[in-house]
Amino acid sequence: MLSIPDRTLTHGTTGEPITIPQLGYGVFQVPDEQTEDVTATALDLGYRHIDTASIYGNEAGVGRAIAASDIPRHELFVTTKLWNDDQGRDRTLAAFDTSLSKLGLDYVDLYLIHWPAPGKGLIAQTWAAFEEILASGRTRAIGVSNFLPEHLDLLAEHSSITPAVNQIELHPRLAQHASRKYAQDRGIEIEAWSPLGQGTILDDPTIVDIAAALGKSPAQVILRWHIEQGHTVLSKTVTPQRMRDNADIFDFALSADQSAAIDALNTNTRVGPDPLELN
Repeated sequence: MLSIPDRTLTHGTTGEPITIPQLGYGVFQVPDEQTEDVTATALDLGYRHIDTASIYGNEAGVGRAIAASDIPRHELFVTTKLWNDDQGRDRTLAAFDTSLSKLGLDYVDLYLIHWPAPGKGLIAQTWAAFEEILASGRTRAIGVSNFLPEHLDLLAEHSSITPAVNQIELHPRLAQHASRKYAQDRGIEIEAWSPLGQGTILDDPTIVDIAAALGKSPAQVILRWHIEQGHTVLSKTVTPQRMRDNADIFDFALSADQSAAIDALNTNTRVGPDPLELN
């Protein structure tokens, strides 16, 4: 059984401490009919942090896996996200009800605005609905995804609760220094999606050499780099052995020189959409 450490979220002005497993399992691009099986495998291996989204179309599959497991609900950390087309107060509240129904849950642990969608101009309305959902007890924490500091500043002008989490594309070639510094200064947890850069970094000579020196795989080296940077990390694979390997990162450490070499790979290169452009 996997042993994954927790991190503590301090939820803005509420001050309520919430623990989140530092390594989670994400189901992006997994078909709903396959999601139940792969989520069940992840749960059997010891993953307790599951990340989905309404746009993924597989919340129901996640829910079926949870329902079929014998894991107490309080031991799980479940995240889902609001899609761009559902921003705005009333649409947000309706979309959350739909997500909760598909998951078959009474509450989620974390609800995120999936993208800032700046062209819609609905961040303030949407966050107000998120605060309502939090107050209702149907989510334990609220946060955002893919927000840049300027989007977080706009949200702060119209809100009383700081996001608990900002889930962003983050990997050695996209270091996101400004977003990480902003989050650190305000107690926002950074959560990394596409931590391996969709596999584009696995054959980088620096990573390959460090992996050989440590007797680990390139993926394990990159995931360990994230852990040591203090990020919460979402891994995604449908292969059971890779699920195991992705979690086998807590028995070694990078040297200062190795960590610095990985830091130096940053080129500010995205593999996903630009938050300023996706609406």
